Amino acid sequence: MEETLNNLLASAKSAFSWLETELFSAGETAVTYGSIVKFLIIVIVTYIASRLIQNALGRFADYRGTMTQSSVYALKRITHYLIMVIGFLIAVASVGIDLTKFAIFASALGIGVGFGLQNLISNFTAGIMLLFDKTLKVGDFVELESGVTGEVQAINIRSTVITTNDNIDIVVPNSEFVNGRVTNWTMRDTYRRIHVEFGVAYGSDKEKVREAVLEAADRVPYTLSGTSHRPPQVWLNEFGDSALNFELVVWLKPEAVNRPGAVHAAFMWEIHSSLMEYDIQIPFPQRDIHVRSWIKDEEMQKDIEKQKGAAGIPNKHPENDAADDI
Repeated sequence: MEETLNNLLASAKSAFSWLETELFSAGETAVTYGSIVKFLIIVIVTYIASRLIQNALGRFADYRGTMTQSSVYALKRITHYLIMVIGFLIAVASVGIDLTKFAIFASALGIGVGFGLQNLISNFTAGIMLLFDKTLKVGDFVELESGVTGEVQAINIRSTVITTNDNIDIVVPNSEFVNGRVTNWTMRDTYRRIHVEFGVAYGSDKEKVREAVLEAADRVPYTLSGTSHRPPQVWLNEFGDSALNFELVVWLKPEAVNRPGAVHAAFMWEIHSSLMEYDIQIPFPQRDIHVRSWIKDEEMQKDIEKQKGAAGIPNKHPENDAADDI
């Protein structure tokens, strides 16, 4: 029995003898296939442990119910980074590489790589800052300097994912949030006030306009109701060239803040319906029109055609080079 066991051990040792084959040496440490396999196993186990811990933190936060979604997300991401760094250092130590020498090597490598990957390092640093900072969090509705608007879905190491109202995912480098100007519509409060501009003809009754537009605001489901300090208002802002220019100033419900285009269109639709019901005229822009005589133009065109025929110039339309080039 003992002899059989020894034979099995010897067979297993010979079968895995290739793990002891040296690939290269790092200083005085020989790196073999076995050390590489050990390194990969530790990194994989560390990643799995990180995922399990993140799930446990999420369940604990849901059970307590005292932490916001953004705080839980930031805690999970930072925990993931810390666990992966610790696991990576343990994996390096398991190979047999001295961590002090590795730190010196990493510092020298970092200086060289830093010049070529400045943008990557800048975005990584900005991502860490965003996780600790409270000015931007998952679920916020933001507008960037470039004109991109949408809801923050994820804050990753290099970039932040924003989903627009058209369900388009846009990947934005983290440095753009730190270096540029960002308008956060839901940073401090989920309530927001909008200004809907419209115009009516001169001579319209202001009180009648106000009554009609307030009725329109009440019919829109996005209007914040039931609050005495935030009621809809109608402001007369300007005496325009051909119209009295008004604004409907209205506070929105939290669920409507992330849909500015649809909200504005809904208010415009109801305002137009109310103005039509109250027989309030919507003005047209005033323009000076100069009308030429058709008979005179026809006579001039005949004279031009006669002159072209006398000169031997063919009567045809000029070629459109730009249209032909497309």
